[in-house]
Amino acid sequence: MRRSARLRPTGADEALRVLSRAANHGVLWWAVGAVLATRKGPTRRAALRGTAAIAGASASANLLGKRLFPRRRPAAVEVPVRRRLVRRPTSSSFPSGHAASAAAFATAVSMEAPAAGVAVGGLAAAVAYSRVHTGVHWPSDVGAGVLIGVAAAAATRHWWPLHSDAPAHTAHRASAPVMRDGEDMLVVVNPTSGDATIDPIRQCKVAWPSATFIYPERGVDLRAQLQREIDERGDAVRALAVAGGDGTVAAVASVAADNDLPLALIPAGTLNHFARDVGVRSMPEADAATEAGAAVGIDLGEVTIAYGEGDGDDNEIRRWFVNTASLGAYPEMVRMREWLQRKHPKWPAAAIATARVLRRARPLRVELNGKRRSLWILFVGNGDYSPATGITPPRRPAMDTGVLDVRYLRADAPFSRARFLFGAITNSLHASHVYRHEHLAELDVRLLGGNRRIATDGELGPLGNHFRFRSRASALTIYRS
Repeated sequence: MRRSARLRPTGADEALRVLSRAANHGVLWWAVGAVLATRKGPTRRAALRGTAAIAGASASANLLGKRLFPRRRPAAVEVPVRRRLVRRPTSSSFPSGHAASAAAFATAVSMEAPAAGVAVGGLAAAVAYSRVHTGVHWPSDVGAGVLIGVAAAAATRHWWPLHSDAPAHTAHRASAPVMRDGEDMLVVVNPTSGDATIDPIRQCKVAWPSATFIYPERGVDLRAQLQREIDERGDAVRALAVAGGDGTVAAVASVAADNDLPLALIPAGTLNHFARDVGVRSMPEADAATEAGAAVGIDLGEVTIAYGEGDGDDNEIRRWFVNTASLGAYPEMVRMREWLQRKHPKWPAAAIATARVLRRARPLRVELNGKRRSLWILFVGNGDYSPATGITPPRRPAMDTGVLDVRYLRADAPFSRARFLFGAITNSLHASHVYRHEHLAELDVRLLGGNRRIATDGELGPLGNHFRFRSRASALTIYRS
């Protein structure tokens, strides 16, 4: 403290005072996180992980550490007047909450985006030192805060594992025509998907000036609309392309698979789960693959839905899915979310719908491959998802496994929902008796009463009482370098 106090006056004195105040209550890190979140990919994940790390570090330092270790702050006379904060904190000096939050955010950002972490790390170090420079913390307070912050950031990996941006593996190279300027290509563009500031239509027209563009018609099933266009053009269509979110992509992918046409994928949605797993991150990457005729074959999930008495072609519907299909509480949440979106934005509507469904959900009595079960929710993933715990894991390392990733939450165990929440919070679902995870090539689900809706790739589907799932190897050809 004395060595710091003896430093000569410079313009850095006022800068460090301002920086120290800016970090109050994590405001500085919220602002930095908002800037990082404007870009998709690693920087957006870095912002989210950093926010989660701050929550853990702040709670550990301020709610726990300061109460367990009361300590007087340095006397104001220890530092020159020009450095002192106008409002000195009155809580315990040990540990430093500012240092804990700064270290937590910087460490978490570095995990996801090392380049951004370098810049944020320098800012975090300045914030940590500013607490000593302004005379409100002892150096040991700052050191302890930094350790708490680093530990909080590392702890986020327990619930949210890091993953590589490398594309999912597939050993199946596929044959696809070279598409010069998009000639003989139908491009489906959903202008309402994703970020309103990004115009996928302009990007597609620059890359494929000779393509035919199709826009989803309100009140018309996109699959039927696109199939009609293909039928009218016949052999003139050699490839399809889609710019939109996962729901739009899934609809176009199903038509591509039905007609044995290669698909060019432009990530233009909010989350772009499928494009991220496939390994297509931008319009230039998709354009380069079509110009070179580079493509791979990937697996698709297929579900046949029976909706009447008995089984037969006359009362069956077949659907493809690129990510997941689900029965139980999730389709009910989707239905309620769509209703609430008439008056509320998507994310608040989803949160309200989830809370209501979890409280009011009715168990689903089914036969899974002939075995009777009572479930809250059933997820069937296209491929082997990672990690192995959780109802909705985030990523697929490979897309040519030929298996379905089946996960469900039992409803026939006492306090099953509470036990599931506890397992999810502690990341101990692998040891929970209410959670099941299997890899299957096929799954037969027969409801033991009534009909339920299925959701495929986040979109509400038809009612049914018998659902047959299977993995279809290399069912879809995707342009990818």
